[in-house]
Amino acid sequence: MDSYLWLKVLHIVAFTAWMAGLFYLPRLYVYHTQQAPASDAASTFKVMERKLLRIIMNPAMLVTVASGAILIWQIDALLFGWMHAKLLLVGLLLAFHMMLARWRREFDADANRHSERFYRVMNEVPTVLLILIVVLAVVKPF
Repeated sequence: MDSYLWLKVLHIVAFTAWMAGLFYLPRLYVYHTQQAPASDAASTFKVMERKLLRIIMNPAMLVTVASGAILIWQIDALLFGWMHAKLLLVGLLLAFHMMLARWRREFDADANRHSERFYRVMNEVPTVLLILIVVLAVVKPF
């Protein structure tokens, strides 16, 4: 049981780091849209966005998914409906992460197609998913 609790700690810490990146990267995109593509500021944003995604978000996502899968297996959590709903929401977080990576590549190529307002709206997506995931994990409503 001790290893289960330590794995749960790892999962929560990794999830927290991943969520921090999911909150911050769209905010960087909001500020990046306000810069001229060839400006020094735009170059700085490109570096910040790349490092946030590659050094923090990608590893945190991988550890979250791997530790979560082991936790699910250890307690046979797929027997519960709330876990199926939670996994659907985690799937949406993974899709959102991939969209953020795609938008980063577009910014890197000076080919951003979206407005500041678009990224402001997208900045709210991880918050909504976080709330729903935490409710499912804690309350286990079904």
